Amino acid sequence: MADIPYQPLIRDRDAERARLDPVPGYSEARQEAAVEFRLLKQLLGARKRAGLTQEEVALRMGTTRSAISRLEGSRKHLPALSTLRRYADVLGCDVEIQLVPRFPEGVSAVSSSTAAQKPWATPPTRA
Repeated sequence: MADIPYQPLIRDRDAERARLDPVPGYSEARQEAAVEFRLLKQLLGARKRAGLTQEEVALRMGTTRSAISRLEGSRKHLPALSTLRRYADVLGCDVEIQLVPRFPEGVSAVSSSTAAQKPWATPPTRA
């Protein structure tokens, strides 16, 4: 194997996206991931603007560096709102959470096909 020269793999993201866009659910999953990646980018940017390392943030929050690493880099780890607030406080920031309508005014979310796919998006029924 040592005789094989290194040849980097060149990725054509536009070609990959064009190939995957027709796959059912791909576009929706990509949009959901984009929201999460924006948040992760904001967390990392805020820490860098504050001039702190993960270790320094961890010490000020009373947690471990690995916990900060998970917070800043893992889409699988969903932090509690209280954790985000403590993280933001250490960095001199505030946390703002907004509910942004995804439907034009006058269109009910409950009547949409998206709400039918996500049971938590529909109001609970009373017996």
